[in-house]
Amino acid sequence: MSDRLYIFDTTLRDGEQVPGCQLNTVEKIEVAKALEGLGVDVIEAGFPISSPGDFESIVEISKAVTWPTICSLTRAVQKDIDVAAESLKYAKKGRIHTGIGTSYYHIHHKLNSNPDAILERAVEAVKYAKKYVEDVEFYAEDAGRTENEYLARVIEAVIKVGATVVNIPDTTGYCLPHEFGEKIKYLVDNVEGIHKATISTHCHNDLGMATANTIAGVMNGARQAEVTINGIGERAGNTSLEEIVMTLKSRYKVLNIDTNINTTKIYGASRLVSNLMNMPVQPNKAVVGRNAFAHSSGIHQDGVLKNRENYEIMDPTDVGINESSILLTARSGRAALKHRLELLGFKLEKEKLDEVYEEFLKLADKKKDIKDDDIALLVGDATRKERRIKLDFLQVVTGKDLMPMATVRLDIAGEKFDATSAGNGPVDSAIKAVKQIIHRQVIIDEFLVQAITRGSDDVGKVHMQVEYENTIFHGFGANTDIITASVEAFLDAINKLPVAK
Repeated sequence: MSDRLYIFDTTLRDGEQVPGCQLNTVEKIEVAKALEGLGVDVIEAGFPISSPGDFESIVEISKAVTWPTICSLTRAVQKDIDVAAESLKYAKKGRIHTGIGTSYYHIHHKLNSNPDAILERAVEAVKYAKKYVEDVEFYAEDAGRTENEYLARVIEAVIKVGATVVNIPDTTGYCLPHEFGEKIKYLVDNVEGIHKATISTHCHNDLGMATANTIAGVMNGARQAEVTINGIGERAGNTSLEEIVMTLKSRYKVLNIDTNINTTKIYGASRLVSNLMNMPVQPNKAVVGRNAFAHSSGIHQDGVLKNRENYEIMDPTDVGINESSILLTARSGRAALKHRLELLGFKLEKEKLDEVYEEFLKLADKKKDIKDDDIALLVGDATRKERRIKLDFLQVVTGKDLMPMATVRLDIAGEKFDATSAGNGPVDSAIKAVKQIIHRQVIIDEFLVQAITRGSDDVGKVHMQVEYENTIFHGFGANTDIITASVEAFLDAINKLPVAK
């Protein structure tokens, strides 16, 4: 039987401390609900003494979320604990997270105190919090730089007065993985009553080792990991939820540890947090970066197309991504070009493919990124001219204080059809009008607009990815009118759908 690792998400507390990433209460509730859907066990919703906004957010999140434990952070100060308890009054399961610095630096230079006094304050804080809630977590701030013997004394003392979780933070991201793992093992081996509490990790990424340190802690007995979506947080960030969860999933045979996370919702949660906090995810970010499942080397592309597991240790669908990306560059081979052409609806004989591949290599040497419409141009526009469904007429009315309306006329195999629709903007109106005519249950998964030239008379290039009956189709359009380009891209994708019987 496997062990269970509890996932403690602090995106809304430690993650939100990133400058410029503050969320309002409505946005925090949206994130909290996404975390609940993801399956996190504990949501650290804020530091209520810090501001009325944080207090209010914890109250409202407690009302909005059903089953995860809602956690409220405090210092080892009675007033903090009073406010935290009040903020949790609507929580179905509430936890107070209190603590104090235990390293030499914190004791002497931050708190101007001594080890015995700090131990006493830690014990009193836990005892006071227990008056309000049964579930009390204690954090030993800067435990990563705290001497193990003193740390063990503090942890043993707080467990004796009722701490249910003991958090061992590498607050400054200082530890090496073997050091952090040994620290957790030291506590397991030397703290009397350690079995009465869950050991938690809270690692920062200052040296890029937050995930490695967390895994080392888990391998040595920690059973709660404190993480954030996309690894956001103070300075260089926190341990990334997605990296921990997918490490355990990918290496389950070695680690034999489960989580409650629904991994297929990881990518959606990542995008939500990135968008709301205006924090782009770096392209090479593990698990959720746009290049995490992208392949540009011809050798890798050929291997992935033959068998995904040749170069991928995770299935992209496991984290909520539809498919791997085969990126076309000067290093791509014929297999990758053929694969992309087929996705775009072009099926070429070998002789024609060889001809297009030679032209592709010449273009790839000149351009850094090869786009799908570049490939379409290489193949030639003849295929597009033979499309069954064509845009015959488009008129859009929009403006300030006007409801956007679009009238579309389509030529379908020589017969004309008209429709008019309102929508949430001119593009939405036009797409809705098209859908009225074609009567297909099509979902738009991706809508990307780019400028080909510069200036207000730009040619706009639109890439649209649509889903129909669990199959992905791509469409492309280019026009100085971005609404026309959008409709053309949608129709380009629709023309690749199986013909309705």
